[in-house]
Amino acid sequence: MTDPEFYNTLTPSEAVAIQKQLREKVTLDPFTGPIRLIGGADISFNKFEETVYAGIVVLKYPELLVQTYVVVTFTVKFPYVSGLLAFREVPALLKAWQQLAQKPDILVLDGQGIAHPRRMGIATHFGIIAGQPTIGCGKSRLTGSYQEPANQQFAATPLMHKEEQIGNVLRSKANCKPVFVSPGYHVSMLQSLDIIKRCVRKHRIPEPTRLAHLLVNEERVKARGNE
Repeated sequence: MTDPEFYNTLTPSEAVAIQKQLREKVTLDPFTGPIRLIGGADISFNKFEETVYAGIVVLKYPELLVQTYVVVTFTVKFPYVSGLLAFREVPALLKAWQQLAQKPDILVLDGQGIAHPRRMGIATHFGIIAGQPTIGCGKSRLTGSYQEPANQQFAATPLMHKEEQIGNVLRSKANCKPVFVSPGYHVSMLQSLDIIKRCVRKHRIPEPTRLAHLLVNEERVKARGNE
């Protein structure tokens, strides 16, 4: 599953079967090593088009200074199906990951970790197949229920699904909508929340994924302008 082209051969039912297999490999044991580099990953695409732009930014931690980055394009054939979006996004991110010379200790992905109906959001999926500790930080909820966190920076409430905590709802800035933080792979629930808090600066979105988002959108717009 580390071959990006593999994903273009799958049907949705095969993808669900893969998610169930990968779920058995999920570990949320705490990351025990020092965190010197943190990465942010995001994708961008024009609606109804097959070209996906994927980018990864690597930052020095905790200073959050950019060290390196990579952005790639990939043609996706897998259909747009709720709960299976990782199968559209992971191939492009794998291609970017394989070209990234300096790997981060922790990678934050714009999306969900275990905060997914089958506990297999993009951060968890990517983390398992890449063998990389990951955190998911999504701008919206995919599944689960929660109480709205207090309107103050870093207020947080648990995100629950079937009596299981699957993440935290974090108010990264007062007077802004919260973000949804969930462990992906080989990072604990509490670590995930703490690390994301430390990555917040002036914006609602933590710096690793915010910078990755800017990178891939810039590349997509530039490519459209060159058509």
